[in-house]
Amino acid sequence: MPAENDLNWKSMKIAVIGGDEREQEIARLAACDGATVVAYGFPWPPEGVSGVTLASSVEAAFDDADFALFPIPGISAEGALFAPASPLPIVPSSGLLARMKKPASIILGWADENLKAAAEANGISLQEYEWDQDLMYLRGPAIVEGLLKIVIEKTRITIHSANVCVVGQGTIGSLLTRTLIALGARVSVAARNPVQRASAFAAGAVPRELDELPELASGLDMLFSTVPHQIVGASVLSRLRPGTLVVDLAGPPGGIDLPSATGLGLNAVWARGLGRRAPVTVGASQWIGIRKRIESTWAQHAGQVVRF
Repeated sequence: MPAENDLNWKSMKIAVIGGDEREQEIARLAACDGATVVAYGFPWPPEGVSGVTLASSVEAAFDDADFALFPIPGISAEGALFAPASPLPIVPSSGLLARMKKPASIILGWADENLKAAAEANGISLQEYEWDQDLMYLRGPAIVEGLLKIVIEKTRITIHSANVCVVGQGTIGSLLTRTLIALGARVSVAARNPVQRASAFAAGAVPRELDELPELASGLDMLFSTVPHQIVGASVLSRLRPGTLVVDLAGPPGGIDLPSATGLGLNAVWARGLGRRAPVTVGASQWIGIRKRIESTWAQHAGQVVRF
């Protein structure tokens, strides 16, 4: 392979697999850089995507690909990629990965154990970027805007003066907290990390430890969880008033026991893929990170050392 500075995009095949309208923009930008881009499993617009070929099958998309780009939203419990427009679940099996050119790389939000094993068996590198803070901040406003749309549509009260709790204070949780405060909500923040609780206090929220959630629950109008493992279970949900809006913003397996929430008469929503609200903006921000990883991998294959 050529060195990074001489990277010839025209010699590269990129497969964009699964996703939604964000992947349309990612595929278009990859093609604009000169790569051969094939797509499968995201919504295909009637006018097509400039420079991108729609593969006849998922197998054809993987064939001889140097890079495969998978969507950020997490892999399901069954091992399938986020691909709501695909006629069948897309499970990135060892057989599919074996069709890629070697050396090859998969760039994605995050990988489950089955994908990690399949990649290792085929000598394919995995590059996960779900937790990259710079990219989270770039797509964070679109996620928060998408959540506000859900809140407005699913409630009969204003955000202003509502009693709300945000569970978790990572990148998205902190952006959401500041937005809710700016809109006049009475915001409590439940987080394990004392530095995050202190930051929430400085922003104007009431900091709480996670074990305070049950006693806090009865007075809430809305509860939002951004934590990607289950924090909000029956001990909290059973104390919420019927009809309370409960929104899980985390990828699989999620942070809220949503079946229990629904059974208790709560207004429960799993708000996955909210970046879809602004696919051009979010797709472009994701491409910034993906492009860096492609360039880095290409250089590593050429024996280069890359520093950002």
